[in-house]
Amino acid sequence: MSSIPWVCSRCLARSARIVRNHRLLFQRRHLTSDSDLSPALILRAQFLAGEHATLSDQLATSFDTKTAKRVGELGPVAKALADWNNANKSISELKSMLQDPDAEAELRSLAVEELEGTEATLKLVTDNLKRALVPRHPFADLPCLMEIRPGAGGDEAGLFAFELLRLYIAFCTRRGLRSTVIKRELADGGEERLMEAVLEIETDGAYDILRTESGVHRVQRVPATEAKGRTHTSAVSVMVLPSFPETVNGAESALDFDDPNSDYYIDPQEVRTEKMRASGAGGQHVNKTESAIRLTHLPTGTVVSMQDSRSQHANRKKAWQILRAKLAEARQEAREQELVELRRGAMGGVGRMGRGDKVRTYNYGQSRCTDHRSGLTVHNLDDVLEGGESLDTVMDSVRSWLNDREILALTAGV
Repeated sequence: MSSIPWVCSRCLARSARIVRNHRLLFQRRHLTSDSDLSPALILRAQFLAGEHATLSDQLATSFDTKTAKRVGELGPVAKALADWNNANKSISELKSMLQDPDAEAELRSLAVEELEGTEATLKLVTDNLKRALVPRHPFADLPCLMEIRPGAGGDEAGLFAFELLRLYIAFCTRRGLRSTVIKRELADGGEERLMEAVLEIETDGAYDILRTESGVHRVQRVPATEAKGRTHTSAVSVMVLPSFPETVNGAESALDFDDPNSDYYIDPQEVRTEKMRASGAGGQHVNKTESAIRLTHLPTGTVVSMQDSRSQHANRKKAWQILRAKLAEARQEAREQELVELRRGAMGGVGRMGRGDKVRTYNYGQSRCTDHRSGLTVHNLDDVLEGGESLDTVMDSVRSWLNDREILALTAGV
């Protein structure tokens, strides 16, 4: 009987070692998993980091503006890749320590804790690297134009279009973005029913901030004229265009409008110009002079009309600005559509959401704003309609959604 406790002690000690070894093996497997960075993304990051190093060496001997700009663009990728490499190196060293049979128990315990923290860091730097690899939109640094038009829904659509115009003006004011309404056509009757509006946001980078707003915005509410309290659904189209002004802060723009290789180039021979008398609300002067301008781009059939100013010259200038913006956006969209066709096979049919898609719903009865791209819903509609921080939250979610789709495309290697 006296030998039984001795045997049990050995069994208990052996069992403890087995449990400890299994726990350590579990920690190794779950704390040292590889990051979800695909080989295609790693290769792209290494290529761009190599380009960054080469151009940085060139700048050290001779300064060049274009080279410096490119180095600045590639800097975030190079830094994120360096952080990613350092995190992976630390993980490799910690794994080697855990696999060393001669390592002390206390060092092993510290290594497991360090490994857990480094794994968390690796996830963060991996996400940073992914975001850095997403190509910057070619129009990201430009100012922009926002075109707002009522769609289905009759008078109610016109009323909501007017509210969206006020929303974006309030948003620009809060964010410190310079904005001017360069076109506003109201329906007859003097009510706040918008037929069409163009808001110019003159601040550089405004296009990148507001491009998430392109698409069909749907409103669900009970109209003031509805006697039975039924909810109606109306729609408003919002288009965000890059702006190419001829003058910036009173000085001539640096853009070369005669460059046929640029997106904003227009052959004047392909544009029909018509002068006419302005119509609609706007004062007695509108029917006295032919100040209104209508431009038609013959190859595409794109038509732009402008009558808000009493000056024919001012109307012509703004009409050309809007026409350039529309054609540049259309050319960029055509290139993006070509990429979509290539990606559909690689990404299982994933396409892009265009300007004709329903992107957001504003439900007044539930005080709800839902974006159908990111899937985010906020229950503070009043703040959204005032251009407040709730609108920032929705727009940020769409930017994250766009980044995820771009990363998916890069992962597919297309």
